Amino acid sequence: MRTFLIPVLWLSLCGAALTKTPPKPAGSKPVTEITEAARPSIVTVTQIGRGGSQEALGTGFVISADGLIATNMHVIGHARRIQVQLSDGTSHDVTAIHATDQTLDLAIIQIDQHDLTPIALGDSDKVKQGQQVVAIGHPQGLEFSVVEGVVSALRKIEETTMIQIAIPIEQGNSGGPLLDLQGRVQGILTLKSAVTENLGFAHPVNQLKSLIAKPNPVPMSRWLTIGVLDKKSWQQLLGARWTQHAGVIQAESTGEGFGGRSLCLQKTDVPGLPFDASVTVKLDDEAGAAGLAFCSDGHDQHYGFYPSAGKLRLTRFNGPDVFSWTILADVPSSAYHKGDWNTLRVHVDEDKIQCFVNNTLVTEQQDNVLRGGQAGLCKFRQTKAQFKAFRCGDQADEAIIPDQLATKLKSDVDNYLKQPATTEATVEKLITQPAAAREVLQQRAKALEEQAASLRKLEKDVHRQSVSRELVSLLQRPADQTELLHAALLIAKYDNAELDVNAYLHVMDRMVDELKNDPALKKSTAVAAARLTKYLFEENGFHGTRGDEMEDLSNSHLNEVLDDREGIPITLSIVYLELARRLGVTGIYGASLPARFMLAYDEEFAGEKLTKLIDVFDHGKLLSKHEAEMLIFRNTGSAIQDKLLQPATPRHMILRMLYSMTGFSKKTEQTMAYLDLILAIDPESSQERLSRALTRMKLNDVAGARSDLEKLLESQPKEMDMEKIDSLYHSLR
Repeated sequence: MRTFLIPVLWLSLCGAALTKTPPKPAGSKPVTEITEAARPSIVTVTQIGRGGSQEALGTGFVISADGLIATNMHVIGHARRIQVQLSDGTSHDVTAIHATDQTLDLAIIQIDQHDLTPIALGDSDKVKQGQQVVAIGHPQGLEFSVVEGVVSALRKIEETTMIQIAIPIEQGNSGGPLLDLQGRVQGILTLKSAVTENLGFAHPVNQLKSLIAKPNPVPMSRWLTIGVLDKKSWQQLLGARWTQHAGVIQAESTGEGFGGRSLCLQKTDVPGLPFDASVTVKLDDEAGAAGLAFCSDGHDQHYGFYPSAGKLRLTRFNGPDVFSWTILADVPSSAYHKGDWNTLRVHVDEDKIQCFVNNTLVTEQQDNVLRGGQAGLCKFRQTKAQFKAFRCGDQADEAIIPDQLATKLKSDVDNYLKQPATTEATVEKLITQPAAAREVLQQRAKALEEQAASLRKLEKDVHRQSVSRELVSLLQRPADQTELLHAALLIAKYDNAELDVNAYLHVMDRMVDELKNDPALKKSTAVAAARLTKYLFEENGFHGTRGDEMEDLSNSHLNEVLDDREGIPITLSIVYLELARRLGVTGIYGASLPARFMLAYDEEFAGEKLTKLIDVFDHGKLLSKHEAEMLIFRNTGSAIQDKLLQPATPRHMILRMLYSMTGFSKKTEQTMAYLDLILAIDPESSQERLSRALTRMKLNDVAGARSDLEKLLESQPKEMDMEKIDSLYHSLR
């Protein structure tokens, strides 16, 4: 259950506004009658954990007789079995996740029943402040609780409209209906205020209607695999819950070993001696413990190196109980950063073990009891921990900077601090070792807080320019050899330096593995396209983003598109095209239509070439050229020119993504970064160069603006008024 603070002033204003309760509308029913009518439609939703235990409990309500039930997204979680208990006491397993929206925290689930009693949905656009409402749910697991209240206000919370209600929302109420006095659903209960017990929130029911209109069904068999670690790579031992999202492994809940111990081991034996193992870890609570496991026999024997209660501990576990473990070291370290990401590393040879945190030696122990086996991750007690960049090999931690290189990088940074105007020259020096440069810059920023802003800017410049050059290099390959998904993921990495691109390339690998032997792919382009469409949109729940979320940059970041299976036309097209390319399906290409990027293929009919278009934004709907023209005309008023139906190159598609992102970005600095990337890919783009000059003026970068305007004056683009460009150039001093 999420909580947040509501300013006390809001509450006092709401109280003043509601001193007079408006009269009940015509057709109002007594609460007893509303309750009795709604009872058959209210269900309990239970998230089933490991071993059949209950992990989460919430409420839902029936929206169709054939088994569709609405609830909150956080009630069902990810990769967990879900059960529904109907009002008659019978329990049913959920067979599919019919629709989800992570941002709105809404979900529709499916059970195999066809005689349910749906509840009527209202029109939340007509909800008024002061309107009387009734909330129904199962607070704290108590079945069927009814509370009367009023609508306090309509609020914008994190860019989403919410109905604020003077009703307490307890754990278990989430997902229940908020009813008007006609018995119609006006909202879905969620969230609890941290200010007062008598305040809650509900999502307007019209947001739910967008999921009903455009579902993204995922069979339960596939839902259970979302976020699950690859079983070919990882072995989970002793319980707890291990998941993966955006390249970060997350561990939560208590393990079955003593002290709540749980392991997650990489399914490869460690190399011969000596070897290194490293991981970067962050704990939710410093009283907990989580870190490296190594020299494991795959059962109860292993070493562990991890932070515990703010210290760094090296332990040897000889068996399953508290009597068979030895604490070899338990020491504090000033190099450990509480509440932050920390890199742990062990160096193991024949006789001793060296343990490091953030490249600082913590302890060295003479111990050779355990050797060989596997390495991986461990956690203890109720700790929630995040892990990234696990490595094991001859030298596992690639981030370790040799002394000579570290000295040079620090010297470059010191010179930059003395003369910040040398940014471009310094980037050129650091870009040869971008990962090492980032680490040095981060360490120096913490030591020199007064100059942190300058250092962090340089760090971002180093990272973004290294990603930019990698992307430009990738797009210079011939079109049929360009890894489009890799290029799109680099744009996401441009915004998020921590993104593990390879982790998402492996997601595509697994999709390819599932389809590579499908006979439909060996037939005509039309048959192969139909199979890809079914796989992505019917079997895996990919869908176009709904409502006002179109401009959310998450829909342009390919890692989040793959995680949430939601995107805009261009990003969904990239997933489709890359899957087709890797499977050897030819003939499908991108069609750069105005406002709605689509895919297309050509087929012969009666000796004539016909173009078919695939609208990936609408579940892969197949359109004729005429139907596509009508759709585009209705949306834009523009006709489709034949040149727009020519196959779009990977370079064109990546640029189209970036053009959209400049429009979606809400911060001038972010817009500037995307314009930099566009001009790195397409230096001759005069319109973007002018846009960057104007953006630089907003950021008071007069020298940069003059540089861009000077290039325009040199190239003399015909489509621009050069007299105005010249006047603007000379106005900047």
